[in-house]
Amino acid sequence: QVQLVESGGGLVQAGGSLRLSCAASGSISSINTMGWYRQAPGTQRELVATITRGDRTTYADSVKGRFTISRDNAKATVYLQMNSLKPEDTAVYYCKVDVSFRALGYWGQGTRVTVSS
Repeated sequence: QVQLVESGGGLVQAGGSLRLSCAASGSISSINTMGWYRQAPGTQRELVATITRGDRTTYADSVKGRFTISRDNAKATVYLQMNSLKPEDTAVYYCKVDVSFRALGYWGQGTRVTVSS
C-alpha cells in the first residue's frame, strides 16, 4: 500500500503563489507516475499535471506556464508550484500516484486552494 499526505493549500489573492506538497509512504519503490488533479464545486475532477519517474511532465492547457510539477524520488514527494493564480484555479487539489501493483493507483485526501479576486 501507499499512503499520501498533502499539504500547502490555503487562501491566496489572485496573482499570488502557493506550493503544494504530497509525501508518499509505504511501498514507494513501486511508484511510477505522480500527479496532481483538481476538482472545483459542481465539476468533474480534472488533471492538472503529471510527472514520470524520469521527470517527463504533462500539463493541462489551463495551467501551462503558470504551474510547475516536480518530484524528489529520495523523499517520495511530488510538488506543485502554482504561480499567477487565478480565481478559476480555486478547487480541491488531489495528489495521485500510479503503482505497478494496483491499477487504480492511490489518491491523497485533497487540499483546498482558494483564490480570491
